[in-house]
Amino acid sequence: MNNMVTQKKIKTATELYTEGIGRRKTAIARVRIFEKGTGIMVNNKEYHEYFKRDALTRMVKEALEATKDADKKVSAHVSGGGIHAQAQAVSHGIARALVALNPEIRKELRSKNLLTRDPRMKERRKFGLKKARKSPQWSKR
Repeated sequence: MNNMVTQKKIKTATELYTEGIGRRKTAIARVRIFEKGTGIMVNNKEYHEYFKRDALTRMVKEALEATKDADKKVSAHVSGGGIHAQAQAVSHGIARALVALNPEIRKELRSKNLLTRDPRMKERRKFGLKKARKSPQWSKR
């Protein structure tokens, strides 16, 4: 179970941070929580500029508000997927990074389903079919 949450305390040239990886569908987010500073940045933009809808901004802040760590500085680099999957990936990455910082909050985040990776993916197309399950129209004559 510990292989899923890796604690990385990395010292860059100026700051110390903890990293977490979040995934949803094909979206992957690399999230860093810094020890000093405040604010949430996603792909070098403020999170409310990147995720313009209120539902998505609430989703990103959910893990921080659940643990009362809203004053942390968070930086996320996200790629792939759509905007909704990216917001869920960032939320998942924040939750994993918070657990790496403080393992006691794992139970609280688990009860809110913030540490569970959503396994649903798009089904691949099979040969002989038009889509994943749709078959060509059948004609008797």
